[in-house]
Amino acid sequence: MVIAINLAILIGLIVIGLPVPLCFMSAAIYMGFVYNFSFGFLLPSGYYALNSLTLLSVPFFIMAGALMSSSGIAERLTTFAQAFLGRLRGGMGAATIVACAIFGAISGTCSSAVACIGGIMIPRLEKLGYPRQYSVAMVGCASVLGQLIPPSVPMILYAWVTQQSVAACFLATVIPGILTTIFMCVLNYFEVRKMPSVQVEPQVSFGQKIAQIGHATKHGIWSLLMPVIILGGIYGGITTPTESAALAVAYAILVGFFIHRELSTKTLWSALVSSSTTTGVCVLMLFFVSILAKVYTMQQIPQQLAKFLMTISDNKIVLLLMVNLFLIIIGMMMDDFSGTMLAAPLLLPLMVHIGVHPVHFAAIMGTNLGLGNVTPPCAPILYLAGRIGGASFDQYFGYALKYMLFAQVPVVLLTTYFPDLSLFLPRLLMGIK
Repeated sequence: MVIAINLAILIGLIVIGLPVPLCFMSAAIYMGFVYNFSFGFLLPSGYYALNSLTLLSVPFFIMAGALMSSSGIAERLTTFAQAFLGRLRGGMGAATIVACAIFGAISGTCSSAVACIGGIMIPRLEKLGYPRQYSVAMVGCASVLGQLIPPSVPMILYAWVTQQSVAACFLATVIPGILTTIFMCVLNYFEVRKMPSVQVEPQVSFGQKIAQIGHATKHGIWSLLMPVIILGGIYGGITTPTESAALAVAYAILVGFFIHRELSTKTLWSALVSSSTTTGVCVLMLFFVSILAKVYTMQQIPQQLAKFLMTISDNKIVLLLMVNLFLIIIGMMMDDFSGTMLAAPLLLPLMVHIGVHPVHFAAIMGTNLGLGNVTPPCAPILYLAGRIGGASFDQYFGYALKYMLFAQVPVVLLTTYFPDLSLFLPRLLMGIK
């Protein structure tokens, strides 16, 4: 009953529009009073929990995402993807999806992906005859690749909460991310075939095609090097995720000022203010989540939840299905940061009890929360795409539903019930057992 009331307080306050950190604060205060904890004990525990080098990577990745659009990096990434796919039927749609995936290899968040790629690609797609509402739905759903393709800020938070390797959690979502990209591109191909208004760029000779790809590569080489530097540093053992995140910010500033020359002191200041605001909200939320997790642990609430669910069914397939539904509902109500911080400490003991590897659960959580972020009634990422694209929800929801049902749901089920999809790379490259 205590757990149910606590979740009702948390989710209810989020639904009515209270800022997320204050929602977690209210839930923490409720738990503190119910179990008669001294807040003189709980508040320092929240403070010391934030004393982590891993968490320093979060503001840097947020800042890198904010700088990408104003420094010209995001636009060159989309042009590069367009050079390969733009002359195919539905190629510009596929290029948009691939651009979201590449962008995810830099920014690590859904919201920055939909803001940058949506702002660039939706007008381009509309000029080629793509219905605006379709473009909005596609960009909104494809933006979840920002938290699947590493580096992913939600995976950093998951690793911090569960004491797992950040690099292993990054690798866990690579194959699910690639599968999501492929499924979305295939669906886009069949959808565009039903749209006679969509124009296809004129075909050119093979030599001209190679020349165009070469020009796009040359034009965007500094942008393309960014994910190589970030991921190469992490998996090559040269840099930690925090150092790679800081390097990404420095690289974006240098490229924006001295190579692309599209970044000004005004836009740099705007990006710094925006990312600082987001970081402040995130840190405040983490502070209260840490307190809430401390109470959960001391009162063995995750274990009680596990026992309760086991009374419903002890079948692993059924339990995983219930966990998936719970995560999707959490994703509907919260952004990817908040959902990760709530669900990770609450559900991990149950997952370990039924034999799910913590790194596998990272991928399960990432795919489910991504689906939840574009699923009504709240659908925070889908609504953000609508605001950026200038379309009303009723216009683009039908298209978005197709992407959810035929691209995202299959990946969620495959990731959940076939552990090797998420554990293959961590085992191969990091030797986890």
